[in-house]
Amino acid sequence: MFKKVLVANRGEIAIRIFRACKELEINTAAVYSDVDRVSLHLRYADEAHCIGGSPASESYLNIEKIVTTAKKIGADAIHPGYGFLAENPDFVKRCEEEGIVFIGPSSEAVRAMGIKTTARRTMMSAGIPVIPASDEINTLDEALAAAGKIGYPVIIKAVAGGGGKGMRMVRVPEEMEGALRAVSSESESSFGSLSLYIEKYMDKARHIEIQIMGDKKGNIIHLNERECSVQRRYQKLIEESPSVIVDDRMRREMGEVAIKAARVAGYHNAGSVEFLVDKNRDFYFLEMNTRLQVEHAVTEMITGIDIVQEMISVAAGNSLNYSQEDVRINGAAIECRIYAEDPYNDFLPSPGVITFLRTSGGFGIRRDSGIYQGVEVTIFYDPLIAKIISWGRDRDEARIRMYRALKEYTIRGIKTTIPFHQRVMHHPDFVAGNLDINFIDRKLSLNKAPTESPLRDIALISSAIAAHLKKSKVRPISPERVSTGSNMWRMAGRRGYL
Repeated sequence: MFKKVLVANRGEIAIRIFRACKELEINTAAVYSDVDRVSLHLRYADEAHCIGGSPASESYLNIEKIVTTAKKIGADAIHPGYGFLAENPDFVKRCEEEGIVFIGPSSEAVRAMGIKTTARRTMMSAGIPVIPASDEINTLDEALAAAGKIGYPVIIKAVAGGGGKGMRMVRVPEEMEGALRAVSSESESSFGSLSLYIEKYMDKARHIEIQIMGDKKGNIIHLNERECSVQRRYQKLIEESPSVIVDDRMRREMGEVAIKAARVAGYHNAGSVEFLVDKNRDFYFLEMNTRLQVEHAVTEMITGIDIVQEMISVAAGNSLNYSQEDVRINGAAIECRIYAEDPYNDFLPSPGVITFLRTSGGFGIRRDSGIYQGVEVTIFYDPLIAKIISWGRDRDEARIRMYRALKEYTIRGIKTTIPFHQRVMHHPDFVAGNLDINFIDRKLSLNKAPTESPLRDIALISSAIAAHLKKSKVRPISPERVSTGSNMWRMAGRRGYL
């Protein structure tokens, strides 16, 4: 096993990885940018090292600074988390060249699956069904010709894209030029590439992915499916497992196809094979994510398998700790991504200082978070600040438990997606499992914010009391001086608390 793992990431996912390392008794190292000097993830690592300026290009995306830091401190492995350099084949290659273990797949697999057109051709050669799409396009005329052949509506996609970025839907030819220009710009700024392609848009499709795990000895298993259809601008907001439309036969078939895709790619470690499923429940390969997924927690909740620990173990050369027969489904799990965004203003980012924080908990609730009261959510990074994951004996129990946890979870000072998630948990179509990738656009009106929860009043009152006590310099009662029963109340009254 490794002696020291450097985590090339920040926020809640860095904390998640540090926790897994601690349980494996592995020393850990954090990296941080200038603006992240007070970030929560630094407190969970054994050591922390500054790697540059606040913009990600000067820190978390700087390959040489991260590799140099890892060598300097004697880290024998790097875990990339997700985002930033997690799917950058050049970063993986540099790790390989320096003798540092990359906790993930090989650079060849990352490169092959990261280029969407190459991945599609690879899957097609293996007989795996794919969504109709073009090869790379370079001009407006090529785009119009490809779309005319495929049939509108279509989606323009960045060849090197991912995470919902570099994508625009085009319903009619007149929209093509503007969409092409927008995707080209976003692709260049986000991925450093101008390469695009066009894909058929599947209306009312569901987005379902299969979690796979493989070791370096050729063993590959799948850990069942995740439903990821609740999205905005192609970015997932809510995930769950199992999916309401996937029965045992469909699960087995999708799992077999996902494992086949991984074998064709020469894949090892954790990844996910993503599919679009049409109204007839026919599924088509969409892409393969060569990294840990944001939504990995729902799979962990229903299988009892620690995916991050398994990633570390197989990266160290060990065999998988589980066979396919060991993988079970126990209950249901739902994850809500908490973004620092205003859902009632087109999900625009909402940076600022968190002035009040009340967390949620209780039986069946897991909270992965990278924030604390008083920290600033900056404009420099992705606005994902936390995740709430609920577990229940069935989907309805997990849904009701999630709603309860969302009502408890209070964040002030910034706008968040919490009220949006509360609405979804009680929406009739979500309750019934009637989902597709346009669920938000079709089913939810987000023009008017809901009435504030009574918890807001409690939070404001608590803050006001704290401010009053501080201003009046009231000395708190020490536990040693407080007796039980009526004496406690008399003392509290004399000191101005009542």
